Amino acid sequence: MFAGRASGVGVAGGASAAGAKGKFSMEELYGLNKKVKVTKVSCGRPEGGDRKREPRNRQDFLLATHILEAARGLMERRRLEVYLRECDVIVEQNKMPYRNLGKSGLRVSCLGLGTWVTFGSQISDEMADSVMTVAYDNGVNLFDTAEVYSSGRAERTLGNILKKKAWRRSSYVVTTKIYWGGQAETERGLSRKHIIEGLRGSLHRLQLDYVDVVFANRSDINTPMEEIVRAMTFVIDQGLAMYWGTSRWNAVEIMEAYSIARQFNLVPPVCEQAEYHYFQREKVELLLPELYHKIGVGTMTWSPLACGLLTGKYNEGVPDGSRATIKGYDWLKDRLNSDEGKKQLNQIKELHLLADRMKCTAAQLAIGSESADSAPNHRDGHIAWQQATRQQKGAEELKTASASHDFQESPPIFHGIETKSLKVHIHNL
Repeated sequence: MFAGRASGVGVAGGASAAGAKGKFSMEELYGLNKKVKVTKVSCGRPEGGDRKREPRNRQDFLLATHILEAARGLMERRRLEVYLRECDVIVEQNKMPYRNLGKSGLRVSCLGLGTWVTFGSQISDEMADSVMTVAYDNGVNLFDTAEVYSSGRAERTLGNILKKKAWRRSSYVVTTKIYWGGQAETERGLSRKHIIEGLRGSLHRLQLDYVDVVFANRSDINTPMEEIVRAMTFVIDQGLAMYWGTSRWNAVEIMEAYSIARQFNLVPPVCEQAEYHYFQREKVELLLPELYHKIGVGTMTWSPLACGLLTGKYNEGVPDGSRATIKGYDWLKDRLNSDEGKKQLNQIKELHLLADRMKCTAAQLAIGSESADSAPNHRDGHIAWQQATRQQKGAEELKTASASHDFQESPPIFHGIETKSLKVHIHNL
């Protein structure tokens, strides 16, 4: 936090951008002067020694500009804090970074808490309450669920906890997903009927008046795209949701939805929810950044621990009580026993060696690296990552996941893994 002294800000090394004494005037802090006091850069063709000094001068100018912008921002924050204090407004502070969801104005925490498998199924309601409390107290404001999770029990558990806690509704974000709602033919898909009825059913189970984001949980080839976009626009206009997004859609489908929304003056999707971990990277790293820059669609990621594989719990077989032993998750056990699964487990063992060298857990390494370096525009704070702790079953483990942010903010940080040869690249942010 800014301490209120401008003299504490200076340029390290090289030419000083703040004068000989390393101080800024109030005019410089607030941008009232037209030019920053730095060594002048020749606007003509450099000759002789000037050619060598030009890159250094340009670096000094850029460094001074960044420092002044940061100082002005800190000064404005300081003024806001003083004003709020005078108005007896208490500002809650934590270390959790927040980012805009796509190019919308919705601010969400970098880490979110998901309810897939866990809530209403794998853990007790008391444990779910404890996990949510730890998450909320550590700055997590995003809670994700779906109508299909545990046949609706996940939404009921989440709704009961939110009602019990009586947190301000404006202080957190709830997202849910619509597609699989029941056994009847009209209870699944993305028809206008099911989108409206399914969302109302979710709101009833959640005991909420609205959700912040409603997702189409997959694309529906049986429903025209215009019908989907119009139905999503309708639920937003009716106050049942604030935004809508897509989940597991490809880039072509997202572009089609966006184009229809623009053509008919409807509401376009704000983000795509995609699977993202060390073994599933292409979509988030190569395809979605282009969509963000073109149409402003952000990203929420799920399964950052690859259904628990990256924790190492399956390195020596399938333990009792793990997800692979749950009814209906035979596909996970088959995946572990496949040739590709065995290859991934060997790579995960090497990942744990890297985590030991960096003095962190493999879960912290996975979540921290993904939230810090997973996409080019993520560094600019435009993509919100729902790094949900869906594989973690206790409050202490959730604290461990939250600690990954303290880890990821301290360089050097893990950047990525080439999954074919497990080459590790470490660099400074």
